[in-house]
Amino acid sequence: MVVIRAESHRHIPMYLLFFHLSFLNICYSSATVPNTQMTLLTERKTISVNGCITRMMFFFLLVVTEAFILSAMAYDCYAAICDPLRYMERMSKGICVQLVGGAWAISFFHALLNTVFTFKLHFCGPNQISHFSCERPPLLQLSCTDTLTNQVVLLTSAVIFASSAFLLTLITYIHIISTILRIRSVEGRHKAFSICSSHLIVVGLFYLTPNPYFYIREHRNVDNLCLGNSQLR
Repeated sequence: MVVIRAESHRHIPMYLLFFHLSFLNICYSSATVPNTQMTLLTERKTISVNGCITRMMFFFLLVVTEAFILSAMAYDCYAAICDPLRYMERMSKGICVQLVGGAWAISFFHALLNTVFTFKLHFCGPNQISHFSCERPPLLQLSCTDTLTNQVVLLTSAVIFASSAFLLTLITYIHIISTILRIRSVEGRHKAFSICSSHLIVVGLFYLTPNPYFYIREHRNVDNLCLGNSQLR
């Protein structure tokens, strides 16, 4: 991030997207790893309701933003391979800023929507989350009120926002692969594929590894978090 910021010749759309992707991964790790390490290394495994929901909000915000940033990077590869003569027009600085800003805005709305409905829940029963992190599915199971609305909001927002980012990336790569296959020379195909190969690996790791929306139920004490009783409503 420092190198991209310091060197003027790197102030181009591709590196601007790299900058935001790196920033996202820093925030992603910072929102989960420190507290998780403290939970694993100490006997303190308690978190307040508000703290748990706040961590959940940042998780929603960052994971969906990353999905849309990857979609924007896929579009950058599309412009470079499928329409290279108009690349600077398709990926001007203004358009790149709009793509990044749109990714953050959509993700903020998604996170806010799910967080608001979670704050309306009441917790008066079991307070143990069978997970090392605060995620919405295990949190909903602890509520003593009806969670149907929350489940509908979670599913609907995941389909609309998260799935739309995946479909945008998928459709873009269908066009990219189709264009590469039409290139006659082997050298041309190799050059075109090298443009998007690293991004394709990142997309594969993001979508093909276990999706963050699903959680593993493990009932070992080292992995469990407890909501602080003083915060139960």
